[in-house]
Amino acid sequence: ATAQRINRALAAREGPIASLIAETGGQNALFVDSSALPEQVVLDSVYSAFNSAGQRCSALRLLCLQDDIADRVIELLRGHMDELVVGDPADFATDVGPVIDDEARGLLEAHVARMQRRARLLHRTGLPDQAAAGTFFAPTLIEVDAIEQLEDEVFGPILHVFRYAARDFTRTVEAVNATGYGLTMGLHSRIDARARELVEVSGAGNLYVNRNMIGAVVGVQPFGGRGLSGTGPKAGGPRYLARFASEYTVSNNTSAVGGNASLLSLAGS
Repeated sequence: ATAQRINRALAAREGPIASLIAETGGQNALFVDSSALPEQVVLDSVYSAFNSAGQRCSALRLLCLQDDIADRVIELLRGHMDELVVGDPADFATDVGPVIDDEARGLLEAHVARMQRRARLLHRTGLPDQAAAGTFFAPTLIEVDAIEQLEDEVFGPILHVFRYAARDFTRTVEAVNATGYGLTMGLHSRIDARARELVEVSGAGNLYVNRNMIGAVVGVQPFGGRGLSGTGPKAGGPRYLARFASEYTVSNNTSAVGGNASLLSLAGS
């Protein structure tokens, strides 16, 4: 919604038409099949969902577990969540700090209340006494029966779980695509063909295999979102500068000679 407001404001102003690169959030999903290592899945899931209190555009929002291993992974997830330290982010012992403000915390609480009527609250970590003041929100695990239950991105430390049958892998990926978002997607599997299948079917701009889903470094791991998750190239990528360039030609008798591209900077326009 913020990117759309910026885009409308740019379109309404007088002067040259400005280029806009927007990277927004997503319903970022991690798929786990029965060949995956549960301990690695849990470590990467907790880090991806709860680091920075879940306030990353690429944070894990939806953990899709093949039903053969779902119970075991959920059990390990609960145990690991109870080990998380919620508190002052200036303290090196802290794992999860506060969310940005009271409004954000209120939206998260409202989402949990809504999900308790429509889905199942699997686990919620306790908050220590030091988190009584401030905008702390307890890391939360919720199981949904349908991906369609996730309507908008929930920007905070809430992880949703969805179980799928092995035969429904492609159908489940397509259901995530149908949410309209397309920023990050991940896979934990020891089957090479499954990774290739995800590449073919996924509608996300970034795919991670057997690792966490956050922490891409500008200029090292360039990425961009699709659909509701952004307009494409990100800073550091090979096509980023070209997005701000305007090509022109100069006529020389009967030949057209290409000129240098001119740049329009959003910051200076």
